[in-house]
Amino acid sequence: MSDRTRSKHDETHWFDLFDRRLTRRDFVRVGASAAALVGLGSTTGCSARAVRFTRDPFGLGVASGDPSPDGIVLWARLGADALLEAGASERAAPVGWELAADDGFRDIVRSGRTEARPELGHSVHLELEGLDPAREYFYRFHAGDAVSPVGRTKTAPLRADTPDRFDFAFASCQHYEQGHYTALRHLSEESIDAVVHLGDYIYETAAVDGRPRHHGAPETYTLDDYRRRYTLYRSDPDLQAAHHAAPWIVTTDDHEVDNDYAGASADDDQSPEALLLRRAAAYQAFYEFLPLRRSSMPSGPDMRIYRRLDFGALLGMYVLDTRQHRSDQPCGADFSPTCDEHLDPARGLLGDAQRRWLFDGLKDSSTRWNVLAQQVLMARFRTYDDAGAEVYSMDKWDGYPAERRRVLEALGAPGVRNPVVITGDLHSNWVSRLHEDFSDERSRVIATEFAGTSLTSGGNGLEQHPIGARALPHNFHFDFYNSQRGYVVVSVTPDRWTSTYRRVSTVEAPGGAVDTLGTFVVEDGRPGAVPG
Repeated sequence: MSDRTRSKHDETHWFDLFDRRLTRRDFVRVGASAAALVGLGSTTGCSARAVRFTRDPFGLGVASGDPSPDGIVLWARLGADALLEAGASERAAPVGWELAADDGFRDIVRSGRTEARPELGHSVHLELEGLDPAREYFYRFHAGDAVSPVGRTKTAPLRADTPDRFDFAFASCQHYEQGHYTALRHLSEESIDAVVHLGDYIYETAAVDGRPRHHGAPETYTLDDYRRRYTLYRSDPDLQAAHHAAPWIVTTDDHEVDNDYAGASADDDQSPEALLLRRAAAYQAFYEFLPLRRSSMPSGPDMRIYRRLDFGALLGMYVLDTRQHRSDQPCGADFSPTCDEHLDPARGLLGDAQRRWLFDGLKDSSTRWNVLAQQVLMARFRTYDDAGAEVYSMDKWDGYPAERRRVLEALGAPGVRNPVVITGDLHSNWVSRLHEDFSDERSRVIATEFAGTSLTSGGNGLEQHPIGARALPHNFHFDFYNSQRGYVVVSVTPDRWTSTYRRVSTVEAPGGAVDTLGTFVVEDGRPGAVPG
């Protein structure tokens, strides 16, 4: 951590998200005050003064997210440079919006005005209700004389209905410097109902020379740092195209805050107090730049990221948070032999409240498919160090075996139909069977895990990375592995789940082509995937 950052995060005083000095006693109040602001994003009237822009204020595109049967979140953010040039960077700006049944806006079904306020970085999170279920809509925003790009979105089916199919894509890990977002351009052209992003939307790290792209900035610590990093990422036209194509369902992993953080524990020498302030800034920026509901508005360093979305009686999706509430990684290093701490049943990834929420939801579930959308590999990943000792990746579910056992028991309980886990983080593709006992190939298969590769992180990658290839003979439950870049397209029907792994030929140069690596099918009532 830099000296500049330490001076703002010392033991005598902190600065809040708006650069106001505060003490420990003030700390809890900061998030509560900010949380109240989100209600302003859905006003129908508008008291803000008109703004005359000299440059396009919608340079970050638009987005939608978290669909429900009767509603959706519509998102926009007025550009900081456009506001500064217009002399409006410190006041609210009026924003108009339209929702239509067609992309030409001949059939406008809803419209209104709201305010983009500086307390939320001039972002707008418009939560619409009263819409038709399972219906495609188009939306756009207005500010001054400017009109935003058009976005396409879609509401969820009624909870009592079982649609013939639901199609979505999932992806993760989009390091700006390590590649071009060609995969997202191809993803935007898929015929899907939603995009699920499983984390590492940004990377907090300092610029490194010699990469395909260069952001020229130091590591992020403050709210302004994170805002600038998101602004850079959101300015990419391929990322915008993917947001414009479908509603997004997002969660965080580690790099939205700091590499491999666990709760209030950092991976380096940051104090818990400093990391919590950094986490507050990071969560604030994450909320500001993504189409999240007001229920996810952060309160200081705390944010309700986990939530459930239902797509009729066909699919229930549990979006998990495996960073904010987890115990610190055990045994002193990522790939380490086991130790007493590793086996402590009190340690976990989810925290008590999230675990109860998940288990209660699964217990009461009536959907045909039950999906955990989460960050790190759940399947056991047995590998060995150079001395031949068995080691575990302590940042994955392998580092929390008691928690994994509890989750697999909940997934395997009577009444929980067709559990599937979708996973990011790894920068590689895996298909695996989640066994009741990973040391016994004959043990019951409880669920199927589909892990998707990164969008750019790690550069082009390899067909088989040496670490992954070395692990395959020691893990009978893995059915597919690849270490190149891309995303996964999923089609869900009442009878089957189909995952199609899509690969991009290159991300280190623009213009890569896309093809299909493989397709895998899970049949209703039969956990474990087979080639399709």
